[in-house]
Amino acid sequence: MARDTLFGERIVWQGRSAALTVPFVQKVTSVVAGVVSLVTLCYAVVVAKSLGVPVGAMILFAGWCATLSLAAWRLPIWWRSQVEYLVTERHVIWRRGPIRRTIEIDQVSYALIRWNPRHVSLGDLVIVRAVPTGALRRTLSLTLSDVEGPDRLWAVIRGVQPGAPLGSGDRPLAQRLDPGERVLWSASPLASAWTTRRAATALAGTVLAATFVRSLAESVPTLGRVLRLHALTPLLACVLVGGAALGMLLLLAFAIGVAYAAFVRPARLARATRYFVTTARVLIRRGNEELSLDRSRIAYVIDAPWKKLHDVFLVLDGPQARALAPSGAFGGEDRDDALRPVFAAIADADAVGRILRPGERGLEEKAA
Repeated sequence: MARDTLFGERIVWQGRSAALTVPFVQKVTSVVAGVVSLVTLCYAVVVAKSLGVPVGAMILFAGWCATLSLAAWRLPIWWRSQVEYLVTERHVIWRRGPIRRTIEIDQVSYALIRWNPRHVSLGDLVIVRAVPTGALRRTLSLTLSDVEGPDRLWAVIRGVQPGAPLGSGDRPLAQRLDPGERVLWSASPLASAWTTRRAATALAGTVLAATFVRSLAESVPTLGRVLRLHALTPLLACVLVGGAALGMLLLLAFAIGVAYAAFVRPARLARATRYFVTTARVLIRRGNEELSLDRSRIAYVIDAPWKKLHDVFLVLDGPQARALAPSGAFGGEDRDDALRPVFAAIADADAVGRILRPGERGLEEKAA
């Protein structure tokens, strides 16, 4: 087997992205910037032809938005096309030319798999290392994008022989366990909590919806008066109406998207979530996302009751990296809907606590 040139370790797996896809955020950025560019260009044409005033600044802004749209659409593909992934005996390596990012396998806290909804055998494998609280409170992550069989690759990283059921995201998680692994406990969240961020998102969606209604009520009569003057040619009138319509549709889309994120998506995510505790791991499946956490990484189990339900937080531990803060212990991404090692809104917290807490006592005895 070949050896890595940086660490001199034997390479056990090497590959690239099996497909080049654009992340969702970049897709939205590309569409929004493209629509803004088109709306600005429409207004610039109408102003220049009807009023005869300079519109250089508007053309420049439209060009900048068009460039941003093109960059958000094509740059991720160009960047990922040159990225290579390696797994050695002790490291996971992300490499693009002279740029390298590495994480030691022994210091990995947990992994996230995001399956590609269009290709059931492809997905992103996110390796996460939680680090201590205080000045170093953060998480370190390494994303292996669009790899073939991310669950099989995760088994290779963990040093487990990949089983035949691995490699397809449409199979139930309970059917893709390690050899000899069995499920001890399983549950689903019974509610979706209203956090401060979710409430702020709901308020923003309400404000955007009210802004859309007011803008529509004011723009339609104004456009009607302009068109009744017959000061514009039919072509310019169509350009003006088209630009205004595109702008209103963009505002409406924003309002619907924000309202969906606040009112609908959390409940859908809760219904799509399933928790598993096995003899070796903690597994969480939510739609196309999966979280895999070795039980040996759990230092403490914290039961946080609210109303008649419980949130069970799994505080993670590792070599010189005990994670005691939400940004480290309970997840990598600073979003309310980010998949974290937390059992949210469950009823039988005592049952899962009895299963997981023996490891906590073992750690305390070792520390003593």
